[in-house]
Amino acid sequence: MKRLWRTTLTLALACLATAFAQTADQQNTDSNWDHHFSVHSTTFDNGGQLPLSMVLGPANCSYVSGGQDQSPEVSWSNPPKGTHSFVVTLFDRTAAFTHWGMYNISAETRELPENAGVSGSTYGPQVFNDFYLGAQYDGPCPPNNITPLSHDYVLTVYALDTCLNLPSSPPNFPANGETLYRAMADHILKQASIHGFFSSAD
Repeated sequence: MKRLWRTTLTLALACLATAFAQTADQQNTDSNWDHHFSVHSTTFDNGGQLPLSMVLGPANCSYVSGGQDQSPEVSWSNPPKGTHSFVVTLFDRTAAFTHWGMYNISAETRELPENAGVSGSTYGPQVFNDFYLGAQYDGPCPPNNITPLSHDYVLTVYALDTCLNLPSSPPNFPANGETLYRAMADHILKQASIHGFFSSAD
């Protein structure tokens, strides 16, 4: 009887400890969620249609009327401790195509205004996008009448534990998206994304 009582008490204490641990884990999860690194944009809604302001201009995207080729407004909050710089990219996930990459954005910065991705921007150096039109933002222009017509564009902010040293001019090859992703791969503390769609049929 005494042995059975001890066994029952041990199991009860083990269950109680497990319950406390689960409660603590849930509280920690909730606390972390309340302070998670997040990204927002006033230019477009997450999961929505990209506006024409972001689309490549008519000189380089003849089938779209009204494209303004402006990088979107983007803001972020609650970066992790130890952040030394930020990187912002716009990537076409459908075509594996980099439209924008800005790096060494100050650790104190929490927002890039619309059209911050112009050539020579003061917010941070930029890599050549995959159009190779320059070290700047150049917007969506998915191939006309080639499926899939709708492409998924991901806007991501990365918090890094360092600043990057990338080639920016000859004789070194100017940095592109691949160079940027490779350089920051081991330095990402946190990243957060939103996305939108644009179709050549619209």
